Amino acid sequence: MASPTELEFKGYAMTDPSAWSDLKVVSFPPKTFGPEDVELAITHCGVCGSDVHILNQSWGSARAGPLVAGHEIIGKVTRVGERVKGLRPGDRVGVGGGITSCRECRACENGYENYCPQLLISLNTTHADGIPSQGGFSTGIRAHERFVFPIPDQIESRHAASMMCGGLTAFHPLRANGCGPGKRVGVIGIGGVGHYALLFAKAMGAEVYAFTRGGAKADDARKMGADHVIDTTVPGFWKPYSLTLDIIISTVDHFGPGTSLPDILSMLYVLGKYICIGLPPADEPVPPIHPLALAKNAASVGSTFLGTKEDAAAMLELAAEKNVVPWIEELPMSQAKVALEALKAGRVRYRYVLTQDISTVQ
Repeated sequence: MASPTELEFKGYAMTDPSAWSDLKVVSFPPKTFGPEDVELAITHCGVCGSDVHILNQSWGSARAGPLVAGHEIIGKVTRVGERVKGLRPGDRVGVGGGITSCRECRACENGYENYCPQLLISLNTTHADGIPSQGGFSTGIRAHERFVFPIPDQIESRHAASMMCGGLTAFHPLRANGCGPGKRVGVIGIGGVGHYALLFAKAMGAEVYAFTRGGAKADDARKMGADHVIDTTVPGFWKPYSLTLDIIISTVDHFGPGTSLPDILSMLYVLGKYICIGLPPADEPVPPIHPLALAKNAASVGSTFLGTKEDAAAMLELAAEKNVVPWIEELPMSQAKVALEALKAGRVRYRYVLTQDISTVQ
């Protein structure tokens, strides 16, 4: 085992659920360090919509006690367990929404650890040793090596941060469903994850269709790689695109009144896939659909969660090769409240990234 470097664990935590965005600096104990664990000192952390949902409890009650959010983490390795291979202190790495899994189930054995029934996410859960998990609005984190991703030299830390969840969440379904040259990909919702879906679909060689409400983001969408931009406020916007798209990635986390899933699915080509990666509040289910709407073009409706380590490696390799650069706004970590409230209000273009200001990372 490498000689450990002392790391003081502190973070910006929600201490009062009724004031979800008012974060205070607290000290917290890290999980027990295991032989396959990696410890990193955090330099950057992205702000994701999931952080808002967890802190304001629209997905359910938050865990009791101080809660540190953040799961788009970049930092430098300070310590590695005795069984860890390929990583050493000083390496620049990332950690996303997951930090460990059982490593014994069929999903884990087949490289789908992000679908392990015992997957432990980066925040708002409890480690096997009883220590509460805390996220990346902090000085450090410990994670199993399977959930730690080396960052290529060509990618700046501030750009890599939001790739750890927002980017991977968009890339995983694109890769899993064969996005590439000759494919037509639709992206519904041009927000933080949606902008990544545009960037990666274009970098993978697909013809890209951006669906957005109104024209405020049309120019941005084209700069991100959209070949076509469709205004979803236009009546019957879907009709010209019947049997057109091979994949639709839906990133919206709210379905407005009158949303018709059959109309959206009609744009899919035969055997096309509609992948809903935006996760609405718990009391807002997907609009109803009858099997007949699927039978017309043999369409499939599904979703994905995070991504595998292989997905992360492929995503980062593509980003380095094709110079995929996210559109971000940077703030010091102490201004997490500004980022969280702007994200909830839909004012961010297109991801916030927080930089470490509790401690200095050497």
